[in-house]
Formats: sequence, C-alpha cells, structure tokens
Amino acid sequence: MATFAKGTFNAARYASSRPTYPRQLYDFIFKHHERAKGARWDTAVDVGCGTGQATVELTPFKRVIGVDPSARMIEQATESVKSRLAGLDLSSQIEFVQSSAEDLGFLQDGSVDLIVAAQAAHWFKWDKFWPEAARVLRKDGTFAAWGYSEFRLSRYPSATPLINAYAQGSDPKDSLGPYWERPGRTILDNHLLDVPDPTQALPGQFSSFERVFFTGAHYPALPNPRPVILRKSLTWAELMGYFRTWSPLHTYHEKYPEDLERPDGDIATRFWRTLKEEVARVEKTEIPKDEDIVEIEWPLALILARKA
Repeated sequence: MATFAKGTFNAARYASSRPTYPRQLYDFIFKHHERAKGARWDTAVDVGCGTGQATVELTPFKRVIGVDPSARMIEQATESVKSRLAGLDLSSQIEFVQSSAEDLGFLQDGSVDLIVAAQAAHWFKWDKFWPEAARVLRKDGTFAAWGYSEFRLSRYPSATPLINAYAQGSDPKDSLGPYWERPGRTILDNHLLDVPDPTQALPGQFSSFERVFFTGAHYPALPNPRPVILRKSLTWAELMGYFRTWSPLHTYHEKYPEDLERPDGDIATRFWRTLKEEVARVEKTEIPKDEDIVEIEWPLALILARKA
C-alpha cells in the first residue's frame, strides 16, 4: 500500500487500467443486504475506496462516503466521480474522507447500513477493523469485501504457468514475486481465506459470515466455486498499461533501474511479449498486434458479514 503514496505513482493511469467490477457483483451484495428483516438504505461507506470505482455504485443509499488513507487517492476519486457522473449533481449524496479503515471516528455508533471494501481488505488490521465495523454498523447492517487474485487469459490456460512465474516467482531478477507488499498480496492470492470470521472474533456482534468464490475452474479446491464474473476485453497495448500499474513493478525498478534501459524492453515488456508468443503458438498464427483484443479474467472472492 505504500506504493500508492509515492510521488512516482500515477493514480489516473491506475484508475483507467484496473478491472471494472460488474453490475452482477453489486446486485449480489444488495440482494444479500435487503434479505435482512431490518435492512435500511440510508448510509453506505466504501473503506479503502481508492479512485472511487465502487463508491459511485452505492447510490441506492441516500448518503455515500468514500474513505481512503491516501490523499492522492481521495483527490483522484473526487475528480473521477465528477467525470463519471457528468451532468448529475450527486455532490450532496457522495463525499470523500481521508482516513484509515480502522479509524472511522467521524461516524457515529450504529449509523451505517453498508460497508464495502473493494480490493482493499487485504491491508486491514482485522483486530482493529472488526470492532470498528461493529461499532458503526446499524443492526442488520452489512459488510461486504471482495478481492481478485492473479489475472488469467480466458482462452489460454497454457499461459497460466507463465503468469505465475512472472507474478509469483522467487527469482528477484526475473520475477516480481519478491516485490509484492506482504502479507497483503498473500491474502489476496489466498482468496481472503485469512480474513478472520467476525462471529468468532467478536461473539454476539455479528450474526452471520459467508465466503463466496467467483473463481470458476481456476481453483477447484475452493468450496462451491461459482463462475467467474470479473472480466475485461483489452487491446494488447491496454494490457501493457495494466501491467504498468502493478506496485511490485515500481519496486523492482527502484532496485534495478538499468532494467528500463534494456534494448529488448524492461521486465514487464518481456513478459508481455512472452504472453503474445504463447497465444501465437496456441493459435498457430502470427504474434498478435498491439491493437488486437485479448480477453482477461480475474478470480474473485467475496466475504459477507451481517451485524447482529
């Protein structure tokens, strides 16, 4: 998470290159929320809101608050909301606050109906967050957090070992594996299974806790996996842009700045080219052009908790 605070971090490029969460995900969460007998739709809070992608989807609630510890992200989220909702005046409905997820002191006890965390829960200090969530959530309020693990090329499962070697390998010169911020990345790759059950951590505070896996056939060992819902069609050039947003790439280049000067391209470019070559091998065609489309998908895990 420290990467997001660095001067070299480009929040706008980060926002444009990341996967967009599907309507199906929000509908799933909202239906879960409305099943509670006392469900209300007054206040929703997006903790670790980043650029505000999930924040703007919470408008079924009368008041929406995006929360992030990074001033840069709050600034980008504010601009992003203005851009995405051009022509709509939701300034009285959506607001942003700079704060950590574990310290929501600006919220009153029992004042929140829904808390969400989109690709952020792997940074939380759960021994502090669960009590704070229990404090601010109203009776029958919902907490929903989701995170996606390593991307996959939808039509080319043979590319998965190449992706794993690049993203999760142990060689510090040929892989980004050693440069992820831990334990956050490990928690994501483990599909949020390391997040403690609040019904056990705080007996009596939460009435239910559920794990849902939209992981398809990628991780058959997970219980009751559902079809993948997080997908995106990108040009190969846009896929390269996505690779440029990875936090370990920034860290790798801090250690090996000379990698940026290699005539055959830096580590991200070389990996990108390897994926192109694999697609060409499978299809028995020429190397894909930069403007050609490639289908990407991300296995996604969702956790749901209900306030007692």
